[in-house]
Amino acid sequence: MAYDLEEQEQLATLKDWWGKYGNLASWLVAAVLAAYAGWSGWNYYQRSQSTKAAALYEEIVKAAEQKDRTRITRASADMKDRFSGTAYAQMATLVSAKAAFDANDLSAAKAELQWTADHGKGDDFRAIARLRLAGILLDEKANDEGLKVLSADFPEEFGALVADRRGDLLFALGKIDEARAAYQSALDKTEVKNPARQLIQLKLDALGGAPVKVG
Repeated sequence: MAYDLEEQEQLATLKDWWGKYGNLASWLVAAVLAAYAGWSGWNYYQRSQSTKAAALYEEIVKAAEQKDRTRITRASADMKDRFSGTAYAQMATLVSAKAAFDANDLSAAKAELQWTADHGKGDDFRAIARLRLAGILLDEKANDEGLKVLSADFPEEFGALVADRRGDLLFALGKIDEARAAYQSALDKTEVKNPARQLIQLKLDALGGAPVKVG
């Protein structure tokens, strides 16, 4: 095919540019393609992991409904080993902890809750695990340990629950003034329409706290 003068000049310019930068451009294109392939592969891996974790979580829930502790324990361990980076791992340990607590296996329940408190990927999951762990420690009269668990950072929306549980632990330790202050804080942070206010108010009244006027 014949080229006119202008086209020949453009081809010459292109050849000159390619001679200087063509190798670098090839490497850059290859790097971009490799990055895209890696990103696509990672997304596929994440979706695959999430799907498998969801199936395993469903198995744990069914086992819990059937009170099959052996299956729950095995599946929970498998979940933590293979899918600890997914939200299902935290959900699974909470289910497993509840099953252990219902079976009066407090040691196993604490272990599951502690795992979520230490390794949970979301602040909410860690908060729930710590609150439940502090509750078990209260039942075991390990009150100082329970207070230590509650000394961690919690999302703001858990403020009332944390203060209420702290009040329980302080009351169990005989620290009445501190317990009263904790219950008052819990009451202040609890919405007016929340039924939990009544129980908190009862605790506060039992310690001689003044009723909080609303409105």
